[in-house]
Amino acid sequence: MKKIISIIGFGMLAFISWNCTDLEEDVLDESLSGSGLAETVSGTIAPAYGQVSWTWRHTNYYGLQLIASDEAILPFRGGTDWFDGGKFLDAHRHSITSGNDLVGSSWNELTKNISRTISAIEVLAPLADNGDREAEGALYEMRALRAYLNILTLESWGLVFQKETSDEISVILRGDAAIAYIQNELLDVVDLINTDKAPGRLTQSAVWGFLARLHLNAAVYRDPYGTPDFDQADMNKVIEYTDNIINSGQFQLSPEYFDLFNDNNNSNRELIFALDQRGVLRREHSRWAYWSMPGSLFPRPEFPSADGTDGPAITSDFYQTWVDAYGDTDPAEVDARFFQQNVQVPPEIQDLTGLSPLNDEENYYCVAPEEFEIDRGIIRGIPWGPRKGSDGKFITCDGGVRIYPVKQIKGNGPDKDVGYVNLTLRIDFTNEGRLHHAGYRASKYQFSRTSPNGNNFSSVDLVMMRLAEIYLMRAEAKLRNGDNAGALQDVNTVRTSRTARPEQIPPALSEIDLDIMFRERGFELYWEGFRRGDQIRFGKYEDSWTEKSASDVNDRLFPIPQSAIDGASNVEGFLVQNPGY
Repeated sequence: MKKIISIIGFGMLAFISWNCTDLEEDVLDESLSGSGLAETVSGTIAPAYGQVSWTWRHTNYYGLQLIASDEAILPFRGGTDWFDGGKFLDAHRHSITSGNDLVGSSWNELTKNISRTISAIEVLAPLADNGDREAEGALYEMRALRAYLNILTLESWGLVFQKETSDEISVILRGDAAIAYIQNELLDVVDLINTDKAPGRLTQSAVWGFLARLHLNAAVYRDPYGTPDFDQADMNKVIEYTDNIINSGQFQLSPEYFDLFNDNNNSNRELIFALDQRGVLRREHSRWAYWSMPGSLFPRPEFPSADGTDGPAITSDFYQTWVDAYGDTDPAEVDARFFQQNVQVPPEIQDLTGLSPLNDEENYYCVAPEEFEIDRGIIRGIPWGPRKGSDGKFITCDGGVRIYPVKQIKGNGPDKDVGYVNLTLRIDFTNEGRLHHAGYRASKYQFSRTSPNGNNFSSVDLVMMRLAEIYLMRAEAKLRNGDNAGALQDVNTVRTSRTARPEQIPPALSEIDLDIMFRERGFELYWEGFRRGDQIRFGKYEDSWTEKSASDVNDRLFPIPQSAIDGASNVEGFLVQNPGY
């Protein structure tokens, strides 16, 4: 029995005696500061909350959701970078096997995260029974967190783990039974959990949001391989729970879209649930900021080691949805979510005709390092940034660093050391399409200014739930119930809310249907981990896109890692592989 529990990620003793060399869990919420029982409570829940950022790491669950959709693609860059055993190639073209490491690491970190909530529950329950109100509140949070994590396993593998104590073997639930278990867990705590914690802690509004997500996707979860039958009762529940959040008055849509993903976003009133990263967790990096960015770009001149990784790029298919929506108008000009221009290149040096890194020594402008900020959103063409000299140091000027068109210093393409990084629409698995400059990039998250080196110890919270998603869930539920006018109003509320740059406020829509609803979710929530689930729910996951032609409905769920099945093999039928694998 011990073999089964440890292999699938539910060995609990290691997590009860949690080791601080793994995560430095300083108390982030002042309500938990103090001594005695307060420290016991904070030390108990910290490992569970802290593990969520590792679960959502780019090479774990976040990468699995992103790369498997039509939103992003990660080729074998130049035949040198990001092959990683082919796990990203296979995830994108839906040719995953049960030995795929991206699936395996996602499963392992997620089940480990569930085990940490159970460890916390075991410590907190007796304290709560003895009248400790702080422990009681934390207990409700851990039950809600366990339910949320089980929603993630249901979303990706079609199963949940029902388990109350560390010495039990989980009961595997699927379909209606899985939905009922999660629903009951959330309903048990929704009227008892705190209502006033910061977004790094689970609150009543976050639980309402989880319930709305559960009912919105219930038709898919009941029959993951069929055509979803969206029950009106489920949609009514979505509307009820999202109404609760919207009408609470606690949250507000952010006038500046990219403030949602900047330093100090912990205090942004749009955030409902976020992973509190304020420079404390030792494992926390700026992965959601740097994964997609060019490796030749240095976004933080204060830190010579801060750079991108030339990881995934926007697919041409996803980019085309913006083009189709705005026609002859560049979406960067009319949609504040698509692009924010922060690099202010003087007009007299913008024309790069006849120039290259070999002859552009004087074609720069000067800026103080702490004032430089890269552009945000979907990045196309030639970016500008600091450049290093032959000594490996940034080239300076009076009062700062020189900002040049970015020189290509990565890979083995023909542009290396002689050309600029010129991000192209084309990106695929061909020799040309996989070069380091290929693909438009997603620069959604800020490189944190509180970091000591630009890439590690980011203070930008990772956004897990925000008010715009709540409006869009309500809009979709209304649309599926036939209330087109109500759906249109909610979608337009989100579209026109980003008022910080008035010239880029998208115009209100005059009509709405399911295709437009799907498109609008893509525009608002891109690269936040929703796209794969959206494609399945809207019946588009079997479509073809760049380097993906597979159309097997079995691909809607990932395979259970073979290592987990093998580890549980001495209990017959405990883990049954999903169809098609």
